[in-house]
Amino acid sequence: MSTTKQTPAAGGKTFLGHPRMLANLFSVELWERFSFYGMQALLLYYMTYSVAEGGLAFDGTTAAGLVGAYGGGVYLSTILGAWLADRVLGSERVLFYSAIIIMCGHIALALLPGVVGLTIGLVLVGIGSGGLKANASSLVGTLYAPGDERRDAGFSIFYMGINIGALVGPLLTNLAWDTYGFHVGFGLAAIGMAAGLVQYGLTRKNLPDAAHEVENPLPRTAYPRWIGIAAAFVVIVGVVLATGLLDAGNLANVMAYTAIVATIAYFAVILTSSKVTPVERRRVYSFMPLFIASAAFWSLFQQQFTVVALYSESRLDRNLFGWEMPPGMVQSINPIFIIVFAGVFATVWTRLGSRQPSSPLKFSFGLIVMGLAFLAFIPFAGGGPNSTPLIGLAAILLLFTWAELFISPIGLSVTTKLAPEAFRTQMLALFFLSISLGTTVSGLLAGFYSEANEVPYFAFSGITAIVLGGALIAGAPAIRKAMSGVR
Repeated sequence: MSTTKQTPAAGGKTFLGHPRMLANLFSVELWERFSFYGMQALLLYYMTYSVAEGGLAFDGTTAAGLVGAYGGGVYLSTILGAWLADRVLGSERVLFYSAIIIMCGHIALALLPGVVGLTIGLVLVGIGSGGLKANASSLVGTLYAPGDERRDAGFSIFYMGINIGALVGPLLTNLAWDTYGFHVGFGLAAIGMAAGLVQYGLTRKNLPDAAHEVENPLPRTAYPRWIGIAAAFVVIVGVVLATGLLDAGNLANVMAYTAIVATIAYFAVILTSSKVTPVERRRVYSFMPLFIASAAFWSLFQQQFTVVALYSESRLDRNLFGWEMPPGMVQSINPIFIIVFAGVFATVWTRLGSRQPSSPLKFSFGLIVMGLAFLAFIPFAGGGPNSTPLIGLAAILLLFTWAELFISPIGLSVTTKLAPEAFRTQMLALFFLSISLGTTVSGLLAGFYSEANEVPYFAFSGITAIVLGGALIAGAPAIRKAMSGVR
């Protein structure tokens, strides 16, 4: 392992005032998000549409639970990607191999029929996306020296870049679905990932030295033990599936429990490590309330792919000048707002510098705005088909976007600042575990949604988020103290 680290240069050419490598990293994830969201925009409809319409004819509750469990699995698999990066391969190689796995998953969805193609495709995309996400974000963190006030703004720009892919992906895959069917839409997602893989392959040699480092290398003598653990895990999963102990009905619950157990175990491993200093340990403790706030936020935000998807098909007026917009295109509205406002948020944080709100306060603002977004559904609740104007849903999704910009890029940034040196990438995996838990819970919550109980559903969700945001504001001074100088 190298004992020296490449320090980001203060001068030289920049990208929007940031290190030039930022442009390369967000362009790589742009294509990954193109394929991921392009596929996910079709996923619920592919599960619920009838066989005659090219779907799998799942009932809505089961499909919503599976979408939530799949999304949770994506972020849960960041643990594996982060562990491989920190202990075996380094972030750069994990990123490259993960992109190949993702592409294979989209090809499986496009070419293999029925539940077989769905299962193989989602497993491959889930594992690959988990490996790519934690490591791309970790590499962005290596571009900034400790104390660099540009870090939050840099993650906001990174977030804007990847949302270009999240915007274009659903638009094009929905058009492909509308014209040629689901499998052509999935094939387009595979082509997008292939483009990202080629782009990354041509530029990966330009990444900084830290991208290739293995922070906490696994001793060679430990390889047989870990290979045995991996083999045992595969066997156990196979037995569970073969015996029917795990099925579509209970998968979301199992994923939620797994995320909780993994979270507790991960915090325990980091906090008890001899490689973590006392200051780093206090910072890890300060991360815990932010983890809870993040999980609560994502349990509401990720309902874009469950409740909002169902709402868009049954309640939304999707007629645009005589053309009925496919319902999945609604999922491109949020990325449009991200592209518009990520730069605005980044500029505000840059201008404010040391006067900007602390990370706990930003998290609390995000929860409160997310709560207001769910309350904003209430005036439209209880209507019939086509009763909600597109501009109304767009306004609600604008609140989703503002809430997201208070939490998601800030969460990535503060995690890299609070992370112990020996657990740099794995600490990001902990943040993604909060998204895993929240995403899985979003699928479970969607099971309680129906057209008959819209008002209590939206009211309870919104008020709960606002109360949690208020509690985080009250606890912000204590959290700041534990962060030991990190904002």
